[in-house]
Amino acid sequence: MRVKSEESVLIDGYDTLLLDLDGVVYLGAHPVAGAPEALERARAKGVRLAYVTNNASRTPSAIAQHLTDIGVPAAKEDVVTSAQAAARLIAEQVPAGSKVLVVGGTGLRHAVRDQGLRPVSTAAEKPVAVVQGIAPGLGYGLLAEGTLAVREGAMFVASNRDSTMPTNRGELPGNGSMVRVIATATGVEPVYAGKPDPPLHRESMIRTGASRPLVVGDRLDTDIEGASNAKVDSLLVLTGVATPLDLLTAVPEHRPTYVAEDLGGLHEPYPEASARSLGQGAGGWRAFWRDGSLWLEGDGAWIDGLREACRAAWTVDNADPGAVEPALARLNRP
Repeated sequence: MRVKSEESVLIDGYDTLLLDLDGVVYLGAHPVAGAPEALERARAKGVRLAYVTNNASRTPSAIAQHLTDIGVPAAKEDVVTSAQAAARLIAEQVPAGSKVLVVGGTGLRHAVRDQGLRPVSTAAEKPVAVVQGIAPGLGYGLLAEGTLAVREGAMFVASNRDSTMPTNRGELPGNGSMVRVIATATGVEPVYAGKPDPPLHRESMIRTGASRPLVVGDRLDTDIEGASNAKVDSLLVLTGVATPLDLLTAVPEHRPTYVAEDLGGLHEPYPEASARSLGQGAGGWRAFWRDGSLWLEGDGAWIDGLREACRAAWTVDNADPGAVEPALARLNRP
């Protein structure tokens, strides 16, 4: 974890927030508690807000409208989707006007068209590429057409590899799960455009012009790994998929620069971590290894305890879940 001085708050030093949506800004139709206020404060400080999502089902305009409806400041130009990244990836490799079979929703079709390509729905139209993204009601018919086209040699591109997606009802199947239908039927693995793969981060940088971005997400295997791949700082918020256990047992590429309960952490001082020698503790907590287990002592805000536990856990390559149980039991997360 990077050191932030006690005189500054976490957001200082960054010009753009590259924000995941599901599990960070909203859960389904409802905002995450405190998210609209935290983002409005960030914008008021002159920080650009860019909403970067692996969900390819809706258009940037529709996403921006949903954000506005729940009180989050957004325009369509602030939204960057895996559909846009996938469409650009295809457009850079095929002639303008080429046919692309879209196995997905409106957002994916619009993104394909915006790149000067022609979206189609059947393999009989001889598409040069198949692009797949999650969409409500995605059925067997389109999956079958995509399978036929890939078998006939069409390039296979997927918007993202997320196996699940968070909702207010719980985690539902994501595009990574749906992609297995065509991949299994054809033996062809897709090229992925979304996080953690490079195309979506590249799309975000092209569209925002950010020079000092901070990636904000709730998933270690997409948001945080994507930031690690791009060599930029990241903030993991605990309002979506990732859990304290996930953090403590994270492999190096899944370890965020910062950890916070929610987006409100952007406006709080971040305690020093990496500048301390092991065992000194912070925030009223001290984490240490003893007899092969991670222990946590002290008293204070639970999130400070988790940060301290992460600092100690991450001194090893990959902590075993059983080894970190003593520290987890001490946290008493609300």
